[in-house]
Amino acid sequence: MHLNTMEILAAFMVLFAIIDILGSIPIILDIKTKTGTIYPAKTTLVAFGIMLLFLFIGEPLLALFGVDISSFAIAGSIILLLMGLEMVLGIQLFKHELGGGGAIVPIAFPLIAGAGSITTLLSLRAEYHIINILVALSLNMIIVYLVLRITTFFERILGPNGLHILRKFFGIILLAIAIKLFLSNTGIEIPK
Repeated sequence: MHLNTMEILAAFMVLFAIIDILGSIPIILDIKTKTGTIYPAKTTLVAFGIMLLFLFIGEPLLALFGVDISSFAIAGSIILLLMGLEMVLGIQLFKHELGGGGAIVPIAFPLIAGAGSITTLLSLRAEYHIINILVALSLNMIIVYLVLRITTFFERILGPNGLHILRKFFGIILLAIAIKLFLSNTGIEIPK
């Protein structure tokens, strides 16, 4: 075992920025409004499981299906694009089932365990010892769980009007993230 505080801290910060659970609060609240509940423990465990799976066997698993990381990222960007359109236009593209369906798609995947976090895990594996990445990932999952648990608190503070404004604003942000993820994985460059 090679526990290294600096590696854990570095991996934690990178994963925290990529997972961006705090920035996802408006999206999570939007999904909670549509599904009724989000089941924080189930959602966190599914996201954690997906990320562990990809940490240990990600590239061979995708290769088994003939899919590369870029194609996987593009598929995730399309889901994020559709979620952004839902938020901005006030339409429903995804069928959100009551009883926890929203916990898996789109919260656990691709919002938390998305193409960005999976690609990051594979990149971190090339730089750091696996035990340090596991500790950093576990700490991030604790934060994800805590944020998912206190979504009701954010709902009360913001109120219906605040949630509506936040939903529209972050819908546009989500659209921009989806487009950036799509373009960066297709190699298309937009002139500045």
